[in-house]
Parts: sequence; C-alpha cells; structure tokens
Amino acid sequence: MNKKLVLAVPLTASIALGLYACGGNDDKHTDLNSVKNIVVIYAENRSFDNLYGNFPGANGLQSVTAASAQQLDRDGSVLATLPPIWNGLTATGVTPAVTQAMTANLPNAPFAIDDPAGFNTPLSLTTRDLYHRFYENQMQIDGGKNDKFAAWADSGGFVMGHYNTNADKLPLYKIAQQYTLADNFFMGAFGGSFLNHQWLVCACTPIYQNADKSVAAGSISSVNADGVSLKLAANSPASAITGTPKFVNSGNLTPDFFAINTMQPPYQPSGNAPASGGDATLADPAVATTLPPQTQTHIGDLLNTANVSWAWYGGSWGAALTDRTKIYGSTNSVPNFQTHHQPFNYFADLAPGTTNRTQHLLDGGTDGTAFIAAIDAGTLPAVAFYKPQGNLNEHAGYTDVASGDAHIANVIQHLQASPQWNNMVVVVTYDENGGFWDHVSPPKGDRWGPGTRIPALVISPYAKKGFVDHTQYDTTSILRLITTRYSLPKLPGLTARDAAMVAAGGKPMGDLTAALQF
Repeated sequence: MNKKLVLAVPLTASIALGLYACGGNDDKHTDLNSVKNIVVIYAENRSFDNLYGNFPGANGLQSVTAASAQQLDRDGSVLATLPPIWNGLTATGVTPAVTQAMTANLPNAPFAIDDPAGFNTPLSLTTRDLYHRFYENQMQIDGGKNDKFAAWADSGGFVMGHYNTNADKLPLYKIAQQYTLADNFFMGAFGGSFLNHQWLVCACTPIYQNADKSVAAGSISSVNADGVSLKLAANSPASAITGTPKFVNSGNLTPDFFAINTMQPPYQPSGNAPASGGDATLADPAVATTLPPQTQTHIGDLLNTANVSWAWYGGSWGAALTDRTKIYGSTNSVPNFQTHHQPFNYFADLAPGTTNRTQHLLDGGTDGTAFIAAIDAGTLPAVAFYKPQGNLNEHAGYTDVASGDAHIANVIQHLQASPQWNNMVVVVTYDENGGFWDHVSPPKGDRWGPGTRIPALVISPYAKKGFVDHTQYDTTSILRLITTRYSLPKLPGLTARDAAMVAAGGKPMGDLTAALQF
C-alpha cells in the first residue's frame, strides 16, 4: 500500500467547521473495510494546470519557468511566438467571439484564458475543441519534455491556455480545498475519451480483429518505426506557425488493430444507427467506426464474481435510447449525449437482452436526476460510476467548464446528505487532458500510457482534510482502489502496467489509499 507523505494546506476555521458539518471522521472506522460505497464521477478533458494550476500547495504553474514552458516547432527550434489559435478561441456561435486574428503573436508561454486584460473568456463560455488523440498526445509529450503541444496541435497556441480558478469561481475547487486533491494523477491512456473510458473500466485497449480485411481497413494509422509518431503527409506545413499538421493517416486503429481513437459501440445507444431492416438494438456493423463487441475481462465481471453490487449511471442514457437526436448534439445543446463515453456498452457480456445489462447499465436521468434520486434514497450499489451528459461534462468544443463543475458540486452535496455518506469514498476526475498542456512529465509506463496529468479529487469522511496528495496515480488507480477494497484479482492491464513502470526504473501506481485515513 502506497503511503507517500502528502502536503497539508491550511484550513480556515469556516472550512473546518463545514467539514465536520458534513460528517467528518468516525472513530469507529478502522480500515478500508469500513468503506461501503465507492462512487466515481468522470468529467471531461482538462489537464491539471488548465484548472488547478494555481491551487495552494499543489505542483502547479508557480513551479514553471520560462524555459520549461516554452514550446518547440516541429523541427525542434524554439517558436518565436505561439501559433495563432486556428479558427479562433471561442466555439462557433459563441459571443463575444475571440477570432483567430485576435490570437496572433501570443508569447511562447502559458496564458490565462479568462484574463480580464487578455481574452477575458470566462469559465461560462464554450471554447473551441483541441486535438486529443493517441499518437498526437505522445508526440506532444515528446518523451516527457511536454514541449511540442503547440507543434502537434490543430488548435495552435490554445494548448497553453489555463484558467485562473479559485474557490469563488469553481465550486469543485472549494471542495478540493476541504478534502484531498491529487496533483500527481495522470490519464490512464494516451489520447482521448474513448480509450480512457476503456482504461477506467478494464485497464485494456479494445481490439478490432482482422481489421485489415474489414470495412475498417482505412482506419489503420500510418505510424513511423518508433511506434509512437505518425507519418507526416508530403503537404504538411513545415512549421506550426503556418498551419496545422497533416498526416498520412491518423486513424482509429493501430497497425496491429487495437482501437485507440473514437469508435462507436456495437449496441444502441450508438453514434451509428442500426442497419436498414436490421436489429434495432444494434449499431450497423458495416460502418467502419462500429467496433465489434469486446470480450476482455472488465471490473464489472470481477465484481459480479465477488457478489459485489455495481452500476454505471449514464446521464441521459434513457433519453438517448429513445431519441437519436439527443446523440452528438450541437454546441451547448441539451443533453448532447456522447455514446463513446459509455464504456460498458462495448462488451458482449452486457449486450441488449442480457440480465447483466439490465442490472448494471442504468439511466442516470436527464441532468442526473435518476442518479441523484438513488443517492437521496440511499440505494447506490457498492460501486457506482456516474457519467454526466454532454452539456454537463466540461468538454471543450461543445460545452463550458462552469456548468459541469456546478453540476458535479451539486451531486456531491447530495452525496454528503445521503444515508450512505458516512461509509463512502467519492473520486472525481477527468478522462483526459483534452489537448491542454501540463508541465509535469508523465511517468514511463507501457505502450498505452499513462498520458498527461489531470485533476483528481478524493471526497469522503475518510479523506485527509485540506491535503494535496503527491502520490503517483493514474486512471487505473480507481480500479486499484476497488480491487484493494473488495479483494478482487488484479486485471491483467494493472499487472502489465506495474511491470512496465518498474522495468523503466519507476514504481507501481498507487491505489488512492494514501488519500484516506481511518
């Protein structure tokens, strides 16, 4: 059990009183077996520095120097300025707009998106999206130097943007001050949401068998001999200042047919409609982005075997099943359901018609109402995952930060008032960095990750109060916590990652117990 020392952040008297009003520590709790409920809330697309770079006591932007933050061009030379933010900083239709022309000649350094003397774009406005893909993320990390985020982005200098957040601006920031904030927590896999959701539930990368002989053959990426970088197209701009990179093929599959970028579930709700005249519960398998059903062991399988109750609550899952117009809506539409954020919907043992699916894949309700009802009634299973609907998940490009942050803070208030609270551990984290730069080098792991650093909060009567936890974690640490608590066998991906990290001279990932005290 990793017991690395954590750094205390002073509490004000008012915060301390608030803590004990929420339950505080119970002297009867003596060990991890006291935990009866683990709740995981999974938001979207923010690096640690993007939201928590100014958090007191954390390894944040205060430790960044001009030299350590400067970005290099594709040829390795230092960029004189950041590239323009291609197509502008704000999302299409958002006013006031920050256009591409307004972002020319930014200094080669981090900048505050919400700076009143700068772009003055607050947390409540939706910005454009950024590349967050498997190979591009590794090219941006550049062996741990984090100096080619701008070089291999489709958003130019926007990768260096962050928010000057504090407890007055973000409710979750205030909650982080009261409980534990992990500042050395990394996304489990390189790249985007699809793959990191898979690593959240199975510590595995999906596979498309015989993809080269299938409709998905055109989705196989063209990769250099190093295995981590994409082949450049002949017409790719030589410099990041003159345009976005172009690749021979940045596809959804690796050359050996692992699915690494967004593929669609084989079952509804899916971004791919049923085949004409086919089974209405399935996605059309003739569409190149429909992933065949997966058969790897996931955490739900292990919990089932151990007779431990669990559920995945998908925000607006029910609405998406009955109305396809709710799937991948336009910017700021409600609920804007994201099908590739539902990882268990890719597994054969949770196919439509199975008892497993009925028991474990539950509708979180529009705006999380059904999930909140279960919280209030004290009927959450032992392990509960909650995925907010699209307009409440904080993803750049189609929603803002403020709405999702307020929603999650409201869910936490309900959890604190729940009959189950006194024996609960809540983990709030983000699936991946969303393409935003972070200054901390990810530890060396295996082929799949870990990737860029992301925020994570541990909220519980057992959580260390007012602490910043420097223990090394990644997304799979959530699986490790569940595994430790319920004495489950280790998923193969956890064992493989630990072995790879030790072989690289590092240490295994923590299981979040260093954030707890009994």
